[in-house]
Parts: sequence; C-alpha cells; structure tokens
Amino acid sequence: MTSLNSASDITTMPQLNGLDRCDSCGAQAYVRVRLQSGELFFCGHHAGQVKAALEPTALEWLDETDRLITDQAN
Repeated sequence: MTSLNSASDITTMPQLNGLDRCDSCGAQAYVRVRLQSGELFFCGHHAGQVKAALEPTALEWLDETDRLITDQAN
C-alpha cells in the first residue's frame, strides 16, 4: 500500500493544477484520492468531509491543501 502523503512530503512540483476540479462542487481540487476503482478529486472542504470514510481504503491520499496558504501569500 502506498503511504498517505501530505504536500510537505512531496519534493517535486505540485501534482494538481487549476484544471483539476473537485468531484463534489467543481472548485479547484487540492486533494487526489486513488482507490482500487479509480481516482477522486476534492477541494479542501469536501476532502475533509469524506476523509474518514475514504482514507481506510485509499491506496494514496495526496493532500496539497497547504498550497492554499502558500498561494495566498504570493
């Protein structure tokens, strides 16, 4: 099983961009969840709502929500 990652664990450029959209509301996605059945994308708000349900079965949880603070500071 791939370990769950936070954006601070990633040493490369962000993997998500402005074209990645939340599957719940259409806002920019900052979280990608890989499951056996495929990928889901979420904004920070909706990722928080589904985390407890999806995290136990997630193959990967890529969380780049810390970019929200970094992006606003620039």
